[in-house]
Amino acid sequence: MPYLHGAAGPQAHPVPKDARTTHSSGQSFEQLRQGCLQAGRLFEDMDFPADNTSLFYSERPPVPFVWKRPGEIVEKPEFILGGATRTDICQGELGDCWLLAAIASLTLNEKALARVVPQDQSFGPGYAGIFHFQFWQHSEWLDVVIDDRLPTFRGRLVFLHSADHNEFWSALLEKAYAKLNGSYEALKGGSTVEAMEDFTGGVAETFLTREAPQDFYAILGKALKRGSLLGCSMDIRNAAESEARTPFGLIKGHAYTVTGLDQVDVRGQKIELIRVRNPWGQVEWNGPWSDRMAFEDFRAHFDKVELCNLTPDALQEDALHRWEVAVHQGSWVRGSTAGGCRNFLDTFWTNPQIKLSLTEKDEGQEGCTFLVALMQKDRRKLKRFGADMLTIGYAIYQSPGRDGHLDKDFFRYHASLARSRTFINLREVSDRFRLPPGEYVLVPSTFEPHQEADFCLRIFSEKKAISRDLDGTVDIDLPEPPQPTPPEQETEEEQQFRALFRRVAGEDMEVTAEELEYVLNAVLQKRKDLKFKKLSLISCRNIISLMDTSGNGKLEFSEFRVFWDKLKQWINLFTEFDVDRSGTMSSYELRTALRASGFQLSSRLLQLIVLRYADEGLQLDLDDFLNCLVRLENASRVFQALRMKNQDFIHLNINEFINLTMNI
Repeated sequence: MPYLHGAAGPQAHPVPKDARTTHSSGQSFEQLRQGCLQAGRLFEDMDFPADNTSLFYSERPPVPFVWKRPGEIVEKPEFILGGATRTDICQGELGDCWLLAAIASLTLNEKALARVVPQDQSFGPGYAGIFHFQFWQHSEWLDVVIDDRLPTFRGRLVFLHSADHNEFWSALLEKAYAKLNGSYEALKGGSTVEAMEDFTGGVAETFLTREAPQDFYAILGKALKRGSLLGCSMDIRNAAESEARTPFGLIKGHAYTVTGLDQVDVRGQKIELIRVRNPWGQVEWNGPWSDRMAFEDFRAHFDKVELCNLTPDALQEDALHRWEVAVHQGSWVRGSTAGGCRNFLDTFWTNPQIKLSLTEKDEGQEGCTFLVALMQKDRRKLKRFGADMLTIGYAIYQSPGRDGHLDKDFFRYHASLARSRTFINLREVSDRFRLPPGEYVLVPSTFEPHQEADFCLRIFSEKKAISRDLDGTVDIDLPEPPQPTPPEQETEEEQQFRALFRRVAGEDMEVTAEELEYVLNAVLQKRKDLKFKKLSLISCRNIISLMDTSGNGKLEFSEFRVFWDKLKQWINLFTEFDVDRSGTMSSYELRTALRASGFQLSSRLLQLIVLRYADEGLQLDLDDFLNCLVRLENASRVFQALRMKNQDFIHLNINEFINLTMNI
C-alpha cells in the first residue's frame, strides 16, 4: 500500500535492521529526525551541503541554482502521491537516463521499492526536513540520510522530478544517490544495471539481442514475473549518434525500461509484444503496435538488454532456486596484486586467487552451474579525482590439486577453462558457467597491470559450493638456527672472516651496529656477482635485534656466524630474482622470494611490505630486501616465543606491546 500524506506516524514501517547507518554523526535517521523535532529546526546535512561542491566537480553550474525545500517550491508538497509510478520520473538537466530507467523499473516491484524508499517518512506528522533511502553497496545495505534542499532554477527543480510538481520522492531519491556517489555530476553516464543492483542487491546479466538464445522472449517474461528489473538500449558507433533519434522515434545511446510482455492473436497467429518505457516520456516508439512494439521489431532495433535478478535464479529453468552465494572482498594494489590480464605473464600470477570447489551436479545435468560477478568499487565516487572505470575481467583455471597461491609457471603451461566474455570498463562483469564437479581457481584482474582498485567478487552457485581466498592465510616455516661451527672445523674462508671480525671488534669479539655495518659492506663488496649500493645502519641494527641472544645490544662472533649462513641464503635468493643484474628485484617477485625464505604471507601483508620497502619503480634493492626479511623473521620468532600453547595468538598488556614493537 503506498504511503500517503499523513496516513501514518513515523514508525509505521520500521527501517530494516541490517542497513548500516552512514551519517558522519553516527546517528540513525530516526535519531537525527527526533533531534530536529525536539530542537524545532529543519535538518541540514553537512555531509552533503547545499552548495556547488555537491553539484559539480569539473565545472560551474551553467546558471545560478537556488537550493530550496519542497515547501518553498510548492504549497502542499507530497512525498508519494497516489503510489510510486513510472510517471513520477522525468529527466532533468543531467545525463543520468540510466538511473531514471532503473528507478522506473524499480516502481514495478513494490517490495523492492519499499526497501529503497522507506515508507516511514512524509511531509506530514514527523516532518523535519530529513529523508533517507537505502542502497546496496558491495554486499551490504547502507542507510543514506539527506536534507530536502534541492537545486532549483526559477522555482523549478533542475534535475529529476515528478510529472506532478507536488510529488518529491524521485527527486529526493536522486539526491541521496548523488550523495552516495559524491556529487550530482558523478551520476553522468552509466549502465542501467549498475543502479538496478544498488536498488536490489541482485546480480546482473547482459544479453546482446542478436546473440540471445531461442527462448529469449520466455526468459524476459519469466524475469518480469519474478520481479527482475529490465533495461534496454541501442548502441552508438560514434559521438554524433549519441541521443540521435531514429525514424521510428527511438533514441540511440539512451536507456529504456522494459515494463511488460504480452501476446495477441491476429488472424489465428500469435504476435509477441513488448512494452518499452522511455524515461523522458515524450519521445516514444511510433512504429507498428505503437507503445507496445512487436518483439521482432524490438530485437531488430535494440542491441542490448540488461537484466537484474533480485535473486539470481536460473532463468533457463522453470523451478525457482535459492542460490548459494559467496562474497570475496579484495584489492588490486600496484606492486603486489595488480598483475593485469594473462597477456602480462610476468605479473598475472600475482593477482588475487580464489579457490572454488564445485561438489554437486545440477539436477539432471552433468555439470555445476554457477555465476561469477566481479565488481570494481567506488569508481563513480572517485571520478572527481580523475579515476575512470577500469577494464576488468576474470579467468577460471583447473586447480592442480595443491594448496597455496599458483605461481608463474602454472599459468605459463596451463590455459584457462573459462573466462568472462570480455574485459570491459563497466562497474561489474558477470557471466554464467557450467563446469564438471571439481576444484578450480578464479583469477580476477584488471586488463592492464599496475592499476589499483578495490573489488567485490560474488559467486552464485545452484548447489553447494565452497570458495576461499588463496591469499588470506599466513604460514611461517622457519628452521631452528644451526649451531655455530667449532673453530677447529672452520674452512679457510671462515677463518679469514673470523680474523676480520676480530680486527673490527677487538678482544671482546663483539660488534656494535656501526661496526657491523663496516664488516658486512667490506665483505659483500668483494663479491663480483652482487651489485648493490651498501647496507644501511638501520638494517644492521635490525640484524642485531634479531640475533642478539644475550641482550647487550651487540653481536658476538658465534651469533654473527649463525646469521652469516642465513645471509648467504638470502643473498642467493636476491641474485636469483635480480634477473638483469641491475642490483634490484621486482616487487612482484617478492612473494616467491619470501615463500622460499619460509614466509607465506597474505595479500594484505604483501601490500604493506611493498608500500614500505619498494621504490616508485616497484623495485627493491639488497638493503630493502634484507631489512624486510630480518624484520619478518624477528617478528615471527618473537610471536612463536610468546604465543599461547598450540594457539595462533598472544596476550600482551600495553607495556609488553610497546616493548615488543620497539624491538622488532
